[in-house]
Amino acid sequence: MSKSVSLNKKKLKDIGLFALFVGPVLLAFIIIVLIPFFTGIYYAFTDWNGVTGAIKWVGLDNFKYLFTQDKQFQSSFILTTKYTVVAIILTNAIGFGLAMLVTQTFKTRNILRTVFFMPNLIGGLLLGFIWQFIFVKGFASIGQLTGIPLFNLAWLGDASTAFWGIVIVSVWQGAGYIMIIYIAALQNVPQELIEAAKIDGANRWQILRHITMPMVAPAVTICLFLTTASSFKVFDANLSLTGGGPFKSTEMLALNIYTEAFVNNRYGVGEAKALIFFIVVAAITIIQVTISKKKEVES
Repeated sequence: MSKSVSLNKKKLKDIGLFALFVGPVLLAFIIIVLIPFFTGIYYAFTDWNGVTGAIKWVGLDNFKYLFTQDKQFQSSFILTTKYTVVAIILTNAIGFGLAMLVTQTFKTRNILRTVFFMPNLIGGLLLGFIWQFIFVKGFASIGQLTGIPLFNLAWLGDASTAFWGIVIVSVWQGAGYIMIIYIAALQNVPQELIEAAKIDGANRWQILRHITMPMVAPAVTICLFLTTASSFKVFDANLSLTGGGPFKSTEMLALNIYTEAFVNNRYGVGEAKALIFFIVVAAITIIQVTISKKKEVES
């Protein structure tokens, strides 16, 4: 009898400690994440304008409209996919290259790490406005002084160059953060393996391919996941650099959803777009992580 009482007291104590430490975080998660998420799913099936209290259930009409009539949504989806592929490749390639550079033994490597990471500390909107000034004013001045055609381009005034302008800013900001993750992975590669490979006559490319890359495979998985999610959700650089222009030719999916919901006051349609966006991004990231994990095991 006394044992059962003591066990019950222990269980109550454990429950109390759990509620004390986890309860506030769980409550905040429910209020900030879960309730808005499921509320948004409900609004995706309505014609609510986001302002009035009149909400009408329309079922799948919003989704039918997106796939049959909303050409801008389809264009934004294709453009975002294209941007994501380019940004993932460039951000990871440059981040890994910078990590390889600053893990070498030279005096200024710590200073370079700081310099390369600093763009990540600048807010996306502020960064976009800074680069907008560089593209519009800075490049024009350099072009007048040097006559180099590259600097005389209308970087934010033409659809193709505006797209690459967003890519440049996003990669410039994100590569430093990815570099930090790769640095941590590279520092964990056993130097004994590298030295043994050198003794056996392996060159730098062979060491990179057969030793370094398999050892940093878990970091590659993490970096691919981070860059995939962040690239699909790009918003602040898109808004501050081009605003979706010229003529909505650079309007990414996140900006398209924002415009639909808060500018056009079609909150129900905006939520339908956001729900599709969430499902697609979740599916792609799950597939990417699964494939990357299999590659880790194989390597």
